[in-house]
Amino acid sequence: MANLDLFLKGLAIGLAIAAPVGPIGLLCIRRSLGQGQLAGFVTGLGAAAADGVYGAIGAFGITAISVLLVDQQRWLALAGGLFLIWLGLAGMRRAPASEAASPSRNARDLAGYFFTTFGLTLTNPATILSFAAVFAGLGLGGVGTAAAALVMILGVFLGSAAWWLFLSGCVGWLRTRLGPALLVWINRLSGLILIGFGLFAVWSALR
Repeated sequence: MANLDLFLKGLAIGLAIAAPVGPIGLLCIRRSLGQGQLAGFVTGLGAAAADGVYGAIGAFGITAISVLLVDQQRWLALAGGLFLIWLGLAGMRRAPASEAASPSRNARDLAGYFFTTFGLTLTNPATILSFAAVFAGLGLGGVGTAAAALVMILGVFLGSAAWWLFLSGCVGWLRTRLGPALLVWINRLSGLILIGFGLFAVWSALR
């Protein structure tokens, strides 16, 4: 029962941290619209995997890594911001694919989608601080045995993944009901918003 309680808490933490729409959510929406549901879901899985990494740091009580990440959050934010700007600019030049010619089934593209959000989530100071605050507030830092920690990590990952499956599924359904011209404009607008997120991250890191 104790492990079930930890799993449910991890599930809730993963879902709560993934759900707010930020740059990662926008990337998931954008790729679901432009490249298909699978591309959007794999994009979200990258973020879920990074959430699992932070869940592991909290569950195993590895405070040294937490402190190091918090201390370096300015440089992490700068790197993540510049990467967001690049993604926004690159994505605006890429036309949304048709279902028949969608690159979302290409293993290389899928790996790129996954590792893009994995890296962005790891370098996002908000994610670092959110996990630190949640684990400290719930008294979950260092949950005990390795088995208990793994149960917690699994819960965090599955909670986050469930959100991305839901989001990509909803947007993928919407994609089939939008015309190509509208998808192009949505793609351009989302690129501008990503650039805005990136510029804000860079400004926050340098101020």
